[in-house]
Amino acid sequence: MTSQSQPSPLVRAAGGADADALAAVLGRAFDDDPVWRWILPDDASRVRRLTGVFGILLRQVHLRHGGTEAAGRGPDVEAAALWDPPGLWRVPLRAQAAQAVPLLRALGRRVPAALRALGEIEKHHPPEPHWYLAVLGTDPPAQGNGLGGALLRSRLDRCDAEGVPAYLESSKERNVPYYERFGFRVTRELALPGRGCPPVWLMWRDPDGG
Repeated sequence: MTSQSQPSPLVRAAGGADADALAAVLGRAFDDDPVWRWILPDDASRVRRLTGVFGILLRQVHLRHGGTEAAGRGPDVEAAALWDPPGLWRVPLRAQAAQAVPLLRALGRRVPAALRALGEIEKHHPPEPHWYLAVLGTDPPAQGNGLGGALLRSRLDRCDAEGVPAYLESSKERNVPYYERFGFRVTRELALPGRGCPPVWLMWRDPDGG
């Protein structure tokens, strides 16, 4: 009996027409994320609310920067990486204002808790020029098929060619060794404000994974 081989993941640049599909994939991918589970404790509404949050972030911030990529083993979006180019990781005030009402709809009474946590993360963002991996997620049914790795290699190969570092925050401790395999190293375990809020791991990667 021969096993059927899986098609190689296809990585492509994502645009505005992909926003809904990307948001839906990321909403499902982050349903079990410790920090987001703390921010949105209601299991029944979390995926819907997360999908709304990622839709806002995609349209107002990440897709405008041109670094967002999608991956899948076929035509459908099964994974996404939201990269911000050097110098563009900070959300401008205009975008923050545009996000305010939609975020209130998506997060409800948890807006203050979310803003405190995200504000603490932003305070520790490194000042050196770098590509910032804001979000990486794979639809749960497609996990384990190499999509996340394909998305990481797509950008990190270019970082190496251009001599540019990369940076991310991991909100899952079990993902830290995964990112370390791609050359990232933990620079700090950061405690977030709020009773019971899980920490995040700040990770930096020098060009060529050094």
